[in-house]
Amino acid sequence: MSHKFDPTVLREYDIRGVIGKTLGPDDARAIGRGFATLLARAGGSKVAVGCDGRTSSPMLEAALVEGLVASGMDVVRIGMGPTPMLYYAEASAEDVHGGIQITGSHNPPDYNGFKMVFQGRPFFGADILKLGEMAEAGDWAQGNGTVETRDVLDAYIDRLLEGLGGIDVDTLAGLRVGWDAGNGAAGPALERLAIKMPGQHFCMYTQVDGHFPNHHPDPTDEANLADLKKVVAAKSLDFGVAFDGDGDRIGAIDGEGRVIWGDQLLMIYAEDLLAKLPNSTIIADVKASRALFDRVAQLGGKPLMWKTGHSLIKSKMKETGAPLAGEMSGHVFFADEYYGYDDALYAAVRLIAASARLGKTVTELRGAMPAMLNTPELRFQVDESRKFAAIDEVKARVADSGAQVDATDGVRVTTPDGWWLLRASNTQDVLVARAESDTSEGLERLLGQIDEQLAASGLERGPQAGH
Repeated sequence: MSHKFDPTVLREYDIRGVIGKTLGPDDARAIGRGFATLLARAGGSKVAVGCDGRTSSPMLEAALVEGLVASGMDVVRIGMGPTPMLYYAEASAEDVHGGIQITGSHNPPDYNGFKMVFQGRPFFGADILKLGEMAEAGDWAQGNGTVETRDVLDAYIDRLLEGLGGIDVDTLAGLRVGWDAGNGAAGPALERLAIKMPGQHFCMYTQVDGHFPNHHPDPTDEANLADLKKVVAAKSLDFGVAFDGDGDRIGAIDGEGRVIWGDQLLMIYAEDLLAKLPNSTIIADVKASRALFDRVAQLGGKPLMWKTGHSLIKSKMKETGAPLAGEMSGHVFFADEYYGYDDALYAAVRLIAASARLGKTVTELRGAMPAMLNTPELRFQVDESRKFAAIDEVKARVADSGAQVDATDGVRVTTPDGWWLLRASNTQDVLVARAESDTSEGLERLLGQIDEQLAASGLERGPQAGH
């Protein structure tokens, strides 16, 4: 017995493909066999399995469980829910040693995939490639595991509510919040959470539907926040929160409908956290605004710029002991009073808590932030074989120019105008550019420098590529 994966499926941070084309039940079974074999060799014996609300998820879940059991692993099925509920099932139960969530995250409906955790750490990069090698060699343990079903939703909701930590709930009685679950897997959990929270909560699109009939579940694209903005405006709500398809990324708007981007949310969380844990290291990815790094330093924290990718950030947090980290994409990680994984529902609870503790509304906190002019993520197609080489060429050229360069992840160049970034996506044949300045003229000059560098490598910022 052996199995060969489509080469596009084994990605840097997770496993992802198109159902019926590059991903199917045989792949899920092989993932189960490989993961079970590795976990058993590391001394583990039980895995939690969950899935999102995509139409293909039940089929993949059944095949994954078959594979895990066939290689001797006991399985705890937790059913449909957000990815962080699977992380919770793994982190909170002493008898569970690993976890796999079947999810296509914010990808189109015909995609699906797997996010994995292995003995409390993210399973990615070389781990995922190892599953491919093992499948090809048929290097799988034989066994006969058991299967049980466990309902963790209520315990998970209670754990989320602990994020309000010691705040007098009477002070939150007047709170009015809008929520958009985007027909993703976080919907049912959100409904239960909203019932137990103080204040008034207006929930939209909590019905799980893998076709995503209302809008695409990606809160980093402002177009997907249009319905939430309407509700916040019509009902004069304090702020609004949106989730991606599997509930591990948060989007937010304030009471005036302004987007609070990932790095801006982190500024709010950092202010709250550094008041009780001074001098803490706070990590953000290379796409984050200079305003965030400056703010963390100003508040007495230690800002650390790191590589984009939820698995890479989680690993860096463990290494540095950082209690808080975040990405522009809306992944936020709390390790001060939580488990250090990305959970958008928990991040929403902590936003309410931060606002209460700081004694300012979310709108006031957003309004106090410096007005930076920045581009969105500019993503354009570059051939897989060319993307990393092009970044290396840019690195070599800017190194000779005497510019201030950070090469943590791609090339981030700081100039008197601000900064610009070029990096290769780890998950697609795409280059990503971003620039930020205090002035529109400065922003134009920075974009000019990006275009110069691309032209010198025979490339150009072509039509925008999707996620």
